[in-house]
Amino acid sequence: MALKESNMLPLGTRAPAFSLPDTISGQIIHGHEEMTGRISVIMFLCNHCPYVIHVNPQITALAREYQKKGVTFLAISSNDVVKYPQDGPDLMKETARQEGYSFPYLYDESQDVARAYDAACTPDFYVFDTDLTLVYRGRLDDSRPGNDTPLSGKDLRQALDALLANQPVAELQYPSAGCNIKWKP
Repeated sequence: MALKESNMLPLGTRAPAFSLPDTISGQIIHGHEEMTGRISVIMFLCNHCPYVIHVNPQITALAREYQKKGVTFLAISSNDVVKYPQDGPDLMKETARQEGYSFPYLYDESQDVARAYDAACTPDFYVFDTDLTLVYRGRLDDSRPGNDTPLSGKDLRQALDALLANQPVAELQYPSAGCNIKWKP
């Protein structure tokens, strides 16, 4: 597993629009419709990445906690499923069920959404304010497989807590790290 860090899309960027199929419900999710007027977390995930597998328990706990506070969560998988069939839509639905995802798990077959967000790795996190402006991008926390640092979600939590309290989000933000997105040839 080669470690890749996020590209760190510039703060202040407007959320790129998208419409993607949700592998859980079968419906098309329109990003801006889900996000407008809400604090929103966009997460680039996949089924097989050991870094995502490591943080899945914290992602699901954090999402349940903050969804109760009105925060929207959307997960997107953009991997090439020809070379990585374990990341295909049917298995995405199964992973969502097994992990207890309380949010849509969207399939970006064209990889256009990952490119629009300048996503580089899984997991990769983006937080947008109620005006669809990027205020946080980077890591969940500093826990990684094998580093013995407990999962806490502290970096993402701090950003969400600041927004919910109408406070500025800290400008010092650290890139996420994980497996690179599996781009199509």
